[in-house]
Amino acid sequence: MTLFNLLKQEKIIAILRGYSIEEATLTVDALIEGGIRFLEVTMNTEGALKMVHQWRKAYAHRAYIGTGTVLDESMAKEVIQVGAQFIITPSLDERVVEVALKNGVDIWPGTFTPSEIVRASKLGVEAVKIFPLASIGISYLKEIQGPLSHIPMIATGGVTLENIQEYFKAGATAVGIGSSLVNKKLIQTGQFHELTELAREFVNKVK
Repeated sequence: MTLFNLLKQEKIIAILRGYSIEEATLTVDALIEGGIRFLEVTMNTEGALKMVHQWRKAYAHRAYIGTGTVLDESMAKEVIQVGAQFIITPSLDERVVEVALKNGVDIWPGTFTPSEIVRASKLGVEAVKIFPLASIGISYLKEIQGPLSHIPMIATGGVTLENIQEYFKAGATAVGIGSSLVNKKLIQTGQFHELTELAREFVNKVK
């Protein structure tokens, strides 16, 4: 089964941004324990490459490790070298897409307008990230699904435990979730058991 087909089953990508290696690793432990299988560490996190390298070994067969906020071709090559299983970008950079696909790495680029979404699909990606949605709302996702429902979309921004099902009703194939799942307060206070329970709640919402 391809990685994207697995994502379609799991439906959730947890986004880690700005944590130390120690905090992030404890967080990943807790999230995996709660049933999260797709984990993205953003490239503007100090030590991101080291995290990907370590986690690929530590969580082999338990989770899929990728990188977000990949901004250019050079960054794409770096994350591929350390073993990233998927790449997510905030914008559509054709060179980044080309590097990923050439190396057999799944890439789900950030898009927003219908033109960007269609362009990304024509470049050969299996899915696009729709970003940002927090400020504009789920209704935008529903609208663009009208003419573009044949292109799988990963909705990112504004996803919470309370509204996650609405994203899927609006047409999302999967969702990227940051702070409402990777809860800063729980992490900083060491409440990793509670983080596991929160992850389990999210997972149960999409099953």
